[in-house]
Amino acid sequence: MIEAAGNSDPGCVRKNNEDKLFINQALGLYVLADGMGGAQAGETAAQIAIDAVVDYVRGTEQRSSETLVQAFELANQKVREEAATAPHLNGMGTTLVAVLECGNELAIASVGDSRAYLVEGNAMKAITQDQTWANEVGRRLGLNDQQLKTHPMRHVLTMAIGVDAPLRVHSYKVAPGPDVQILLCSDGLHGVVNKETIGEQLNATASLEDKCCALIELARQAGGPDNITAVLLHHSGSNNSYPQAKNTYPGQ
Repeated sequence: MIEAAGNSDPGCVRKNNEDKLFINQALGLYVLADGMGGAQAGETAAQIAIDAVVDYVRGTEQRSSETLVQAFELANQKVREEAATAPHLNGMGTTLVAVLECGNELAIASVGDSRAYLVEGNAMKAITQDQTWANEVGRRLGLNDQQLKTHPMRHVLTMAIGVDAPLRVHSYKVAPGPDVQILLCSDGLHGVVNKETIGEQLNATASLEDKCCALIELARQAGGPDNITAVLLHHSGSNNSYPQAKNTYPGQ
């Protein structure tokens, strides 16, 4: 009942691609990571995090939001352990966003500012909330959208895999209706192309693969200052769709 496709591109400025993605329809798992760190540290962190999530999901029969939270905590541990093994990996980290099929629901978890969107008809809304200075601090200080767009702290993450412990994981549940799309994307897409333009592309008559390629091309046409990654799911079932958001913290 779920089709999936994804694509990634280094963009127009970066020499290497620190974004990673994983799609496995048999496992019902879809993951995107946007790594950060010097040299190859960012892509190392992203790959370690994805591998940890995949290994955890494969090793458990549990399928729930808590499954992803525990998988993310394992990813955080693995990245931190690897970062301690070599000076050039010190301080590496990654964002992480994942979707796990859980019966008639989709569990979604995120850390950092890679996003998940729900697209139903012409309506496109964010499921996840960014863990950034702009979203968690700037808005509480009363800064408006225009001020946040130019603030020097706007891109600073307040949480990332591998950077801090304990880890704060945002978790959500979605019961997707018929003909619903879920978009996972790094900030190389959502930070460059506005939501309306993304939504128009997702409502075009095209394959999921072509839509992902078109989204990447839109970001490149806008300058492509960062790595660009999109993972697109299409659900053709018959349930009513609704996002139920819950912030999950260690020990709660």
